[in-house]
Amino acid sequence: MMLEWIVSPFTYEFMQRGLMASAMVGVLCAVVGCYVVLRSMAFLGDAMAHAILPGVAAAYLLKLNLLAGALAAAILVALGIGFVSRHSTLKEDTAIGILFAGALSLGIAMISTAKTYASDLTHILFGNVLGVSTGDLWLTAVAGLLVLATIVLFYKEFLVISFDPVLATTLRLPKELLRTLMLVLIAVTIVISLQTVGVGLVTSMLVTPGATAYILTRRLPVMMVLSACMGAVSTVAGLYISFYVNIASGAAVVMVATALFLAVFTLAPKRGFLWRYVRKSSPSGNGAC
Repeated sequence: MMLEWIVSPFTYEFMQRGLMASAMVGVLCAVVGCYVVLRSMAFLGDAMAHAILPGVAAAYLLKLNLLAGALAAAILVALGIGFVSRHSTLKEDTAIGILFAGALSLGIAMISTAKTYASDLTHILFGNVLGVSTGDLWLTAVAGLLVLATIVLFYKEFLVISFDPVLATTLRLPKELLRTLMLVLIAVTIVISLQTVGVGLVTSMLVTPGATAYILTRRLPVMMVLSACMGAVSTVAGLYISFYVNIASGAAVVMVATALFLAVFTLAPKRGFLWRYVRKSSPSGNGAC
């Protein structure tokens, strides 16, 4: 019975495609999300996820591929954030807020000109991994491999600018160029993830697995591996829950990822809440955390 329960969903071709897409997105979001967590860029991820709306709206109105429109908008917003923060006295979060609000309002204005759009854009907003086509699968695979290959290629440089900006300056690394490249990688990752979890939940997949892994380790390579494993487990388990309980796949994926975070936050050895609470309450702990 257990084997049948495990195998049964994947007798359907759409579930097989959904599983492959979910696993790829889970790993990619988790790896890129490590930099999002370490550099405190969660707000940036959320802003970029919502700022792709003009691209989606333009693609819809012109009857083009929605993901292609989303990707173009995400990259433009990423480059715009980098340009404004680099060539003005404004802080980065201010630039993010301005461009995020401007792009979102433009997208809403464009969508409002269409007669009907709800059924066509629902999967962008809320995710629909069970509707992944073979073409979407190839797009996810190719774009995901390009993002991961770029991270591997620039691993040392990203490591230095994330942990020691002073050393980066000493080594004369092109910090602004590397930062812009990282923004583009985040933008591509967000667009790839839209089909799985949608605009509303993509930030969770960028942040939650990485934050969970950060509680367990401070070494970036280990953090990336743990985060990738948690991302894959979350997406696959969420897919099963979505199939058997008949709920939105994106919501199921994020709920699993959040449950993993809460479990690690509470029970992790030495760094978990329960461990720290017991140690603090113990007479031998002398009140130290």
